[in-house]
Amino acid sequence: MIKQKLHQETARLLIRPYETSDYENWLTQYENRLPAQHKYDEGKLDMSPCTKEWFEEMIHKQQQMALNDEAYVFGVFHKRDGTHIGVMDMSTLMRDDFQWARIGYTIHNQFWEQGYGKESVHGTLELAFQQLHFHRIEAHINLDNRASINLAKSAGMKFECIRKAFTYENNQWVDNFVYYIQKP
Repeated sequence: MIKQKLHQETARLLIRPYETSDYENWLTQYENRLPAQHKYDEGKLDMSPCTKEWFEEMIHKQQQMALNDEAYVFGVFHKRDGTHIGVMDMSTLMRDDFQWARIGYTIHNQFWEQGYGKESVHGTLELAFQQLHFHRIEAHINLDNRASINLAKSAGMKFECIRKAFTYENNQWVDNFVYYIQKP
């Protein structure tokens, strides 16, 4: 559905789909992660399976999902030096009369407490409303994930409800908070 090159600039950041030339930068910042800071922070990961070929295949899959209007994955890069800060994603839940999506966000933990999360979410929401033409965007958040709740609130999202047994995690169905924002 969306054919144009999607990107969004904020004061400090560039939010855009990944390119094959991002591999070294992407890998370096995953390798530079600190140990996990809380249960929803993956911390350091084993990046050994993530070869350049694997990365290129990941980009190809992301491009296909975008062409099919299923999901959009964006790298977050610092405008000053191009450092990979994190990743944002937007999943289409329904189009037609709804224009409804879900946002996901991850900032590498070595960049926390610098305002990048809020700036990234704001920029991604603007991109989603202006370029992808969504009307309503939700964040689905575990009830005890304070960091994600605080980020959703700081980005202007409002609490709507608790969806019972909404996602399947660790062999069980768990409840999620739903925070939402609508196109201004």
